[in-house]
Amino acid sequence: MGGARVVRRATIRGVEDPAVAGLAAVLAPEGLALLDALPPYEEAAGLALGARLRAEGHDPALVAGALTQSRLRARAVAKFGPFADDMLFTAAGLEQATRLEVAARHARRFAAADVRRVADLGCGIGGDALALAGLGLGVLAVDRDEPTAAVAAANLRRFPAAAVRCEDVVATDLTGVDGVWLDPARRDAAGRRVLDPRRASPPLSFAVDLAERLPVGVKTAPGIDHDLVPTGPGGAWECQWTSVDGDVVEAALWSGPLARPGVRRSAVVVRGGAAAVVDDAADPFAATAPPVGPVGGFLYEPDGAVVRAGLVGAVVAALDGRLVDPSIAYVTADRHLELPSATGYVVDEVMPFGLKPLRARLRERGVGRLTIKKRGTAVEPEELRRRLRLEGPEEAVLVLTRVAGRQSALICRALPRPIAV
Repeated sequence: MGGARVVRRATIRGVEDPAVAGLAAVLAPEGLALLDALPPYEEAAGLALGARLRAEGHDPALVAGALTQSRLRARAVAKFGPFADDMLFTAAGLEQATRLEVAARHARRFAAADVRRVADLGCGIGGDALALAGLGLGVLAVDRDEPTAAVAAANLRRFPAAAVRCEDVVATDLTGVDGVWLDPARRDAAGRRVLDPRRASPPLSFAVDLAERLPVGVKTAPGIDHDLVPTGPGGAWECQWTSVDGDVVEAALWSGPLARPGVRRSAVVVRGGAAAVVDDAADPFAATAPPVGPVGGFLYEPDGAVVRAGLVGAVVAALDGRLVDPSIAYVTADRHLELPSATGYVVDEVMPFGLKPLRARLRERGVGRLTIKKRGTAVEPEELRRRLRLEGPEEAVLVLTRVAGRQSALICRALPRPIAV
């Protein structure tokens, strides 16, 4: 294994960093017992609880570590739901971890491709590895950071078939593995985000080389340039952008049997736990520009994953609609159709943008509560809200954008958003 350490138990050696010392103390059986016995985390009660635990004779490092884990568990509920209560975290690992519902979609890709043992390279705290193991797949989880690998081992402790190694993923022996999930490090030495997958660690070229012999999935930043999606080897690749409750959380590259035939770009829109998929097979404008025309009775804002994937044309086609401007991702139509991939609004009025006439019109309509959305304009919504000085009982949505090249204001009303199925 090229010097790899097999993490059979969740332990950390040679601790000097106080934060790591606290984590090491929690990883011991007595540490886990203390953590599980803590009351639900409350920020205001943290100092008093820590003082009481130390007065009861608990080691200060253990107390600090247990309280840190309690706080991280509370934060992790947003990503892992009730499973967070049985997990351990590092602060950086939680920030970078794949959300549970997204990791489950990754795992189902591998299962559907009949991959039975997956190497999770750059496993972090083990979010994706947990989803894979939860489907009954064999897992080899690898991370070069020892505290992180120890946390992954703790989180995978209920899956005896899952193995964890602490080593550089580039050196990992993949014997017995028939699929790879790669989550490269996407920050440079100064901690800045790296958007170009060619500069990640390991770089995209490492995944492309792996794809010559194994099906590969790669997590990457949502801002990936479409031109960087590999075209081979291992067959055609699919890039899929995913949003969760309106937040674009990732793009993932899939090779070989993990990619869907004939699909190059796709988007998954997850809302309320349900998901809808849009792909370029459903976009008749994938090779041409969608039509542009006047604003109709309805305006639609495509989900961010759809925009990132370059699939606004699929929304245009579904609505039999048109863009309001050739460079703006707002779609207008003359009918209302519920689309999980877009948020719809009724258009009450369209006017050229100008502060004084806009203020006067909104006051005439009695608007006091205003949601401001914008694309293709330099106007700052909060500054505009302050200058409008609105009062009144009515509510409206103000969309600031270009219409046929002119800065415009669209006064709208929100439509109920459908649940994706």
